[in-house]
Amino acid sequence: MRILHTMIRVVDLDLAIQFYTDVLGMQLLRRKEYPAGRFTLAFVGYGAESDSAVVELTYNWDTDSYDHGNAFGHIAIGVADIHAVCDQIRAGGGVITREPGPMKHGSTVIAFVRDPDGYAIELIETV
Repeated sequence: MRILHTMIRVVDLDLAIQFYTDVLGMQLLRRKEYPAGRFTLAFVGYGAESDSAVVELTYNWDTDSYDHGNAFGHIAIGVADIHAVCDQIRAGGGVITREPGPMKHGSTVIAFVRDPDGYAIELIETV
């Protein structure tokens, strides 16, 4: 068994795809419309779905907002140089919501960014 993908619902699919590809450097792996169901799915990631877990962006055509609730936490991405990645995210228009630094009660260096729909993405320095 392995994790295939994490699905999040987005309000503006094109904006979400732009963020995940241009700002976070993922690739758009596939996109398909389902007119009978009135939704579109787009899958983004750093590698092929056959080898890597990816993010499924779900756009429901008739929904213009979502309540994130308080159960979902974040998507985590490992990065080699967290300061350089945060600089790249800022340059691409992304907003860092927690600057790089050690996590509470630990030494792992982390930062957080929010995507256009407000989902938290944790950056974890892996070196």
